[in-house]
Amino acid sequence: MFGAENEETLNSTAMLAVAFRLEDRWEEAEYLEVQVLETRKKKLGADHLSTLTSMANLASTYSDQGRWEKAEKLKVQVMETRKTKLGADHPSTLTSRGNLARTYSDQGRWKKAEKLEVQVMETLCPILRRRIRTRAGRRRPSSSMQVMETRKTKLGADHRDTLTSMANLVFTESTGRRSEAIDLLRTCVTKRQRILGPAHPDTVSNSDTLLAWETEDLAIKT
Repeated sequence: MFGAENEETLNSTAMLAVAFRLEDRWEEAEYLEVQVLETRKKKLGADHLSTLTSMANLASTYSDQGRWEKAEKLKVQVMETRKTKLGADHPSTLTSRGNLARTYSDQGRWKKAEKLEVQVMETLCPILRRRIRTRAGRRRPSSSMQVMETRKTKLGADHRDTLTSMANLVFTESTGRRSEAIDLLRTCVTKRQRILGPAHPDTVSNSDTLLAWETEDLAIKT
């Protein structure tokens, strides 16, 4: 049996909290999310990516209840820590910045919201230009494809190692084969949501990347 502090237990608890939040059962969601957050802080540290995911989930619950000060405090911490650990232009950092901007907007703090939204767009613009230049490029099948296909055959399409290879292939192929990379990432996100849960750090990271790429593609098309 898993203990209360086991990562599988924490993932299951986080998934249950997400389900409560979707049903507007805020107090129950908050109770579980606080438990998961405090446990991960103790076990992994306050700046671990899994801890930051838990912190972002709790901040979302506060936002959904209109508890702006609590939400803002956590969202600022998540954004700043992700910026330090992952970089200012990482999809997770950009998502955190966008989430904080929404919190400011919901409070009518338009200037603060606009400042963050401009930062996100200024970060995305160079990426968009690179994507436009390389969009038509094509490349040969990579070794990442071979690794994924081998793992799929030996371990199964839904095995965690196969999904890891799929995620690696997405980033390997994204430069020249954008459309295929996005389709593959959608598949990876769907499988990880089902197998690992929507609150798992790998699921959250891939979901953030997918959102950023889909936003870029929409901007290119318009």
